[in-house]
Amino acid sequence: MKKIIYIALLASFAACGEGKHALVPAENDLDAGREFVRAALDGDFEKANFFLLKDSTNELLIKQQEQNYRNQPAGVRSEYKEASIRIIERKTLDDSTSTFRYYQSANAKDTTTLRIVKKEGQWLVDLKSVIKM
Repeated sequence: MKKIIYIALLASFAACGEGKHALVPAENDLDAGREFVRAALDGDFEKANFFLLKDSTNELLIKQQEQNYRNQPAGVRSEYKEASIRIIERKTLDDSTSTFRYYQSANAKDTTTLRIVKKEGQWLVDLKSVIKM
């Protein structure tokens, strides 16, 4: 009987593990932006949501982005996963807001500017302020 209880406890602890990856808050604005973009390119929208400023508009935008990603052919999604992120410009607007403009190699002709804000001590991406060029 003790063996069964021991095995059940081990199984329950294993099930409560960290899953695919441990989500750790970004140390700074640049890390938040990079982690968000990388997660979105990889199709890991659970992780992208972790680095997203939570409000109704941003939640709607990330759901649309996820749906658009899922509707892409497998070859396009594969290109996104293999894409590198190139930061072109970074601006600190104040102690809790910054932007960075980047492109990703799967679609290098388009650049995107992300706004990253610090809220309650955590750096988060604000999709409402995305500027595509």
